[in-house]
Amino acid sequence: MRNKLTKNWGLKLGSFLFAAALWIVVTNINDPVSSVRFSDVPVTIKNTDLITGRGQVYEVLDGTDVIDTVTIYAPRSILDTLNESNVVATADVAELSSLDTIAIRLSTNKYNDKLESINGSIDSVKLKIEEKQTRSLPIRANVTGEVREGYILGDVSTEQNLLRISGPKSVVSQIATVQADVDISGFTNNIDTDASLRLYDADGREIDAAGLERNITKVRVNVEILETKTVPVSFSISGEPADGYRLTGETDNTHANVVIAGRSAVVQHVEAIEIPEGVIDVSGAAENVVTPVDLKAYLPDGTVLAEDGFDGMIEITVEVGPVVRRTSSVRMEDIRIVGLPAEYEAAIAETEERLSIVFQGLPSEFQELDLNELNVNVNVAEWMEETGIETPADDYYRIPISVDLPEDSKLVWEDQEVLVHISGKE
Repeated sequence: MRNKLTKNWGLKLGSFLFAAALWIVVTNINDPVSSVRFSDVPVTIKNTDLITGRGQVYEVLDGTDVIDTVTIYAPRSILDTLNESNVVATADVAELSSLDTIAIRLSTNKYNDKLESINGSIDSVKLKIEEKQTRSLPIRANVTGEVREGYILGDVSTEQNLLRISGPKSVVSQIATVQADVDISGFTNNIDTDASLRLYDADGREIDAAGLERNITKVRVNVEILETKTVPVSFSISGEPADGYRLTGETDNTHANVVIAGRSAVVQHVEAIEIPEGVIDVSGAAENVVTPVDLKAYLPDGTVLAEDGFDGMIEITVEVGPVVRRTSSVRMEDIRIVGLPAEYEAAIAETEERLSIVFQGLPSEFQELDLNELNVNVNVAEWMEETGIETPADDYYRIPISVDLPEDSKLVWEDQEVLVHISGKE
């Protein structure tokens, strides 16, 4: 028996090796080892609290938390069951190197022990680790564009005033402005809208907010749009100047018309800005009176001043001039008798040939007026009405004179009477 087992042993060994090789060949033919590639495989970073717990933040550099290509070698039967969701890529912060890199571990969530090999186009995640900073910054509303003609921008406000933001100190420390932009082009009504918040550095360059923690990303912005209108400034003059002085009738207002703004329903009913009586007071004045006035105190409710560079302060000047006296000499025969009833006749009965009339007024009022060419009258009808005389007796009466002055003249004359003889017609 022993001789049979050991006889031709070389032939038997060769047969065994041939059979083994044949089995391997047959196996490879039926289920050969092949490869498959998966793209853009994300890397899960584990135990990040080991960084954040120290008051630090991290940033993945160069997109190394995504593997461009993962290649798997395995029997065809295994590969046919795998897809990209079965690929597991992890990087554990506990294995962080002194160069702030973490080795990437690759596996599959099934048949991992059947794989020949698995490898990626990169083998580590690169991090940038730095101190975390938290700041609270004011939110500024910024409008762009122009409202329609005849309207102006009113108050602009945000419903929240502060943005709380956290992130890498190198980024957060650069933030100088938090801005909410609203385009007002062509608007005529108030605007209420949600605006995205943008971050800018001191040079006005926008800062990428990706990777920063923010308590809000948008804010409600309220923009007031007001209608404008140009209206006059009106005022009255109170008091009387000093004795011997009179208002010249001339005034000067450094801002006779002003532009106001408000809601359309309010503005359309405003016809003027009225300065109340008593503000412009000339009592006892012996020279021009200059009164500073703050128009803001007299704006109608719901309106504001809308003229660029105008703060509402104006000056109103009321001219006051000295009264002078001038005398006119009129011949008695030139004095006309008017208003005499038809059944009467009358004549001037003064013994003097001329009548002197004293006029009072401002020097300017005498400049273009010849006092000696004025018509002087005795109005009998007015005298009868004032005295209550209905039927004058045949007698002599002292009747006041009147002078025909230009309509715009403010001259006055001192009371004068002349003797008139009135009698009935025969």
